[in-house]
Amino acid sequence: MKKQIPNLITLLNLLSGLIALVYAFDDNLQMAFFWVSMGIFFDFWDGFAARTLKVSSPLGVQLDSLADMVTSGVVPGVAMYQMLAHIQENHEQYNVTDETFYMKLVPFIGFIITLGSCMRLAKFNIDTRQTDSFIGLPTPANALFILSIPVIMSTTQFEFLIDLFSNPYVLVFISLFSAFIMNAELPLFSLKIKGKKFSDNKLSIIFLSICLISIILFKYTAVPFIIGFYILLSLIINKTTNKTI
Repeated sequence: MKKQIPNLITLLNLLSGLIALVYAFDDNLQMAFFWVSMGIFFDFWDGFAARTLKVSSPLGVQLDSLADMVTSGVVPGVAMYQMLAHIQENHEQYNVTDETFYMKLVPFIGFIITLGSCMRLAKFNIDTRQTDSFIGLPTPANALFILSIPVIMSTTQFEFLIDLFSNPYVLVFISLFSAFIMNAELPLFSLKIKGKKFSDNKLSIIFLSICLISIILFKYTAVPFIIGFYILLSLIINKTTNKTI
């Protein structure tokens, strides 16, 4: 029974992703963001449980990627599709007409996020360099960034953010860039808890503490900046240590 505990946590990640997917299809992207966050929470702890209980297995590795594919791959792709479709429906300058019927294809560009996530997860499973760190932006971090966009738009008081994320060219760029950054040869430090000692997890704990404070102060608007800070900090660490993380 003990060896199934991490797999059960992983399945809770998958269940959260499925619930998020239902909300995303129903155009409730705020609730989709909540359930993706729940899935990522479970994803954070399943590996820790496996290491603590000493029950890591190849099955757990595969199950983890399959769950992430839904929660952090399919859901953000659907969310981006919905955002691009809404722009076409609700902004007159981007309405699809008989002359611009081909623009109906634009929302489907959002699914490049799903394709990029699939490639990222497949590479992760066979890349031995990613046991203690990451190469490319992890799919959960990318999913949080994508799902934070509609939440920011519905809660922010900054008009320039609403205008920015209401521009389909910006969203298409974000879709393409996210697929690229997830698969780029970019070493990033791991946020997963590796053991019980503070010294083994100092960087992760400090970073997560900064993230928590930022979210408390700036709420959802902090999410894109946290992802950017994560990438920047990894680059700084790589540069100063002259080695990959």
